[in-house]
Amino acid sequence: MRQLAILAATATALPAVAQEIIVLPEITLTANREETELSRSGSSVSILTDEGMKARAAQPIAQSLSRLPGISFHQKGPLGTTGSLQLRGAPAQYLPVVMDGIDISDPAAGQPYFDIGGMTGAGIGRVELLRGAQSALYGSRAIAGVLSLQSLRPTEVGVQHRFAIEAGSYNTVLANYGVTFRQDGTDLAFSASRIHSDGFSAADENDGNFEKDGFDATRLSFYTAHEMQNGATVGINGFWERSEGEFDDFVGDVQGTPGDDYNERESYGLRSFVTFSTGAVDHELALTRYHMDRTNWSNGWGESFIGTRTKLSWQGAANLGESDARVIFGADTEKEKAKGNGNTRLSGVFAEITASLGDRVDVSASMRRDDHSRFGGFTSGRVAAVYRVADDLLFRAAIGNGFRAPSLYELFGPFGDTGLEREQSRTAEIGVEKRWENDNYLRVTAFWMEADHLIGWDDRDTPSWDDDGYAQVQGKARRKGVELDGRYAFGVDHALTAAYTYTDNDISSEWAEVPVHNLSLGLETSFTTGTTAAILLQHVADRPGDKDDFTTVDLLLSHPLQDRAEAYLRVENIFNEQYQIDEGYGTPDRSVYAGIRASF
Repeated sequence: MRQLAILAATATALPAVAQEIIVLPEITLTANREETELSRSGSSVSILTDEGMKARAAQPIAQSLSRLPGISFHQKGPLGTTGSLQLRGAPAQYLPVVMDGIDISDPAAGQPYFDIGGMTGAGIGRVELLRGAQSALYGSRAIAGVLSLQSLRPTEVGVQHRFAIEAGSYNTVLANYGVTFRQDGTDLAFSASRIHSDGFSAADENDGNFEKDGFDATRLSFYTAHEMQNGATVGINGFWERSEGEFDDFVGDVQGTPGDDYNERESYGLRSFVTFSTGAVDHELALTRYHMDRTNWSNGWGESFIGTRTKLSWQGAANLGESDARVIFGADTEKEKAKGNGNTRLSGVFAEITASLGDRVDVSASMRRDDHSRFGGFTSGRVAAVYRVADDLLFRAAIGNGFRAPSLYELFGPFGDTGLEREQSRTAEIGVEKRWENDNYLRVTAFWMEADHLIGWDDRDTPSWDDDGYAQVQGKARRKGVELDGRYAFGVDHALTAAYTYTDNDISSEWAEVPVHNLSLGLETSFTTGTTAAILLQHVADRPGDKDDFTTVDLLLSHPLQDRAEAYLRVENIFNEQYQIDEGYGTPDRSVYAGIRASF
């Protein structure tokens, strides 16, 4: 299989500052139910690797993701405040987030999504963003796509250590340590990170707010797998995190009430799995559990939300005869519980066929049938294809539908309605990718999305908000647009990168609003001393609600200290641009961070 530098393929999201480019197989883990070469995937996928995120260890990982085509990031203040990702103009609850095979969307939230505002790049080894309706592969909520995160994994035989220490603006301090082991069929990995930041006022200080809103978090993760003599592999992985983050409510900062608005969170995820073969069929069994316990404190009063998700899944795969066609099939069942709001069960069966039509065309077709304990059944499907006109010219197309089951809070909460039905969607995309020498490329993708039976907030035209609640919204929501990303290398050590998203917001009933234009540009270069430098510009224009356009510029520098060790400097928002992403909430001023990282 042809290989390339994954870092170069993802430079649209973050120009690299590492001294050494790591060459990895060109594969996607999420576009189909099994590993697939990117050149054989009909779906649009973006990948970030550990090398591309190292210099932003203490920064919210969502800020790196926001440079990818199709992504808009919203955060209500500094690190640790509520943060959400919107893909192709769809709300955050339409983008499931999976961490090491565990769905980490909050089961107790009103409209469940993963609050990514407190997650940094520390300890994350790989990120995949899969676009388009994926319910045929991943079930409920996979309407806009799927975001998959992977923690540290072994890449070399023996014991490998790595650490990073970073400090900078807002009294931010991060420490991260990881260790991996690979020997005789056994893989082990462990990572730990700790971050503290005094932050800045979540309610914009330019509007007269003054109180800093800080954040503290500790995160542990582990992975272990062992291949036995009979070829079966057994493993277990998991994570634990505890955090406390301050925020500002809608009245902003008031004298005499310091630190009375904050969130306490504790979560864990566990996954056990086994893979084995019986004749021509490869099997994988997995059991996962996710638990979130959060308490929101405001004005001396706290409200707790506790949710759990338990899932049992089985998948089988086999070749079809002597051809290279492959069929993948399986079943899963998932139970969600939220304290005080009951529980639901969602069970499904699925099948996928992947096949090559000659040497130039690859096709995958997927179908899934789900049964929900409240609203009954739903069938979702997806077809994706790629046509390689030549090794350096590819055409892609995908079409599918998806659904989102109503959440426990929407069904049984104080403003819920047990009669709510599922939300439904349809998506389509078509794209072209051209490649040149030196890992230069240009990708263009046009997308379309439509959803109906939306679940929204109904004020019911009464004076009392006690009468308000969730209800099915009439009409449809639509989004369409174009995504571009590319890279052009010139000379030996210089490269330009670019990513651009155009989103048509004409019809967006009950959907989150996003900018029409989002542009990222990068320039990276290396010097004979080993020093690398990168400048990244992001311009966001034609924003909803007549919000001002804004442009930010970041600088990244890295210099080797010795073998496998380097110092780095990151300057964010160099020109101190004053802007708001969410109305009334602040964003970082010019910020400077310095760190050291090493592996041995």
